Amino acid sequence: MLFQDATLADGRVCDVRVDGETIAAVGDLTPTDDERVIDATGKRLLPGMIDAHVHFREPGYSHKETWTSGSKSAAAGGVTTVVDQPNTDPPTVDGEAFDRKATLATESYVDYGINGGVTEPWDPDSLLARPLFALGEVFLADSTGEMGIDADLFEDALVAAGETDTRVTVHAEDATLFDESARDRDDADAWSAYRTAEAEAVAVERACETAREHDTQIHVAHTSTPEGIDTAAETGMTCEVTPHHLFLSRDDLAELGTHGRMNPPLRSEQRREAVFERVADGAVDMIATDHAPHTRAEKDTDIWSAPSGVPGVETALPLLLAAADRGELSYERVRDLTAATPAEVFGLDTKGTVAEGNDADLVLVESGPREIRGGDLHTNCEWTPFEGMDGVFPSLTLVRGSVVYEDGEFGERVGKNVRSA
Repeated sequence: MLFQDATLADGRVCDVRVDGETIAAVGDLTPTDDERVIDATGKRLLPGMIDAHVHFREPGYSHKETWTSGSKSAAAGGVTTVVDQPNTDPPTVDGEAFDRKATLATESYVDYGINGGVTEPWDPDSLLARPLFALGEVFLADSTGEMGIDADLFEDALVAAGETDTRVTVHAEDATLFDESARDRDDADAWSAYRTAEAEAVAVERACETAREHDTQIHVAHTSTPEGIDTAAETGMTCEVTPHHLFLSRDDLAELGTHGRMNPPLRSEQRREAVFERVADGAVDMIATDHAPHTRAEKDTDIWSAPSGVPGVETALPLLLAAADRGELSYERVRDLTAATPAEVFGLDTKGTVAEGNDADLVLVESGPREIRGGDLHTNCEWTPFEGMDGVFPSLTLVRGSVVYEDGEFGERVGKNVRSA
C-alpha cells in the first residue's frame, strides 16, 4: 500500500509505503504495479492513537462493552492500541484472571495491553509473571469495582513493580478529603462538589513522593486539576488527561445530568481552562480516554446511585483534531499527546510515529469536522457526553498494515498483546 502526497503531523508532504506490518519507506516514492495506491493529497496521515486507559468491561460486564464493540469503537476513532484496566469481574489481580481476560482480548480489532490490579487478595508472583502492560490503575480511592487500597499496599505494589521494572499507573484521590456535606444535595453538580479538587491534588503529591522514595516511576491517570499536573511534572512522573476533563466542566452538568458523573469528577471551568493550557504547552504527557461505558438505563438514576464513567475511545482523536482545526492545538502536539509520547513512556519502540521500520499503525483523515452523535458510534452504550460537539473522524485506520476500518466498514480482527514476544 502506498499513500501518495500525504500531509504528516509536522506539515511535511510525502509518500508513505506500507509493506506487510511495517512502514517500509517515507519520502518521494514511485508506485509498484502490484500495490494499492491511495491519493492522500490534502489529507493528513497520522500515527494511530495509543489509548493507555480504557475499560472494555470484559469479563463480567459485557452488556456495557465487549472487546469486539470496544475495539471497533477504537478503530473507528483512529485508536490502534488500547490498554485495558483491571477492574473487571473477576478483577485482573492474579495470573488466572489475566489469562481469562487475555483469551477474551483475542477478539480485538486493534492491538492491546492488559494492566494488572492491586487489591488485598492480589497475587503479585503469578500476575507479574504474565505479559502485563503495566500495574494499575492502582486505586487510591474507590471507583467502579471497589478496588481502593491503603497506603501500605500501595507501597507494596511499588516495591513489586520496581523488582520487575513494571510501571505503575495510579488513580490518585484522597477519600478523607471528600466533602461529606455535598451528600445533602441531589443536583448533578453534587458529585463534583463531593470529590473535591483538593482530594486529587493531595493524593497526587503523596503518590509522587512515595514513588520517589522507592525510586519508582509512576504514571498518574486522568489528572483533572492543574495542581495534580504540576506536581507530576515537578517530580519527574508522567500524567494523562482525559478528553472529558479537557473539553467539559461543571458548567456542562446541568445538561449532562448523571451522565456527567465520573471519577475524578468534572471541575470548574477555570480549572478546565488551566488544564487545557497545560495540555497545549507540553506539561501534560498524553491524552488517554478512561473510556468507561455504562448503559443509559444504568445512568438514568439519581446522582448518588449512577455509576461513574463515560465512553470516549471513539471520540478522543476526533475532538483533538477538531481543536487543531480551530487552531487551539498544533497537529504535532496532537501526535505527541496521542501517539509519540505514550509510545515513549510505555516502551512501545515500534509505535507512535510515522517512520521507516515502525509498525504501520496509521490513520488517514480527509474530511472536515462533523457533529458527534451517540447513535453513530460503535460502543455498546450508544451515548456520548460530547453530543453535538465537533469531531474530525478518520476515513481509514490501519493496525500493523491491516485495514481494520475504512469508510464505515470493519476489516479483520488483528489485535495482539503488545507485550507478548
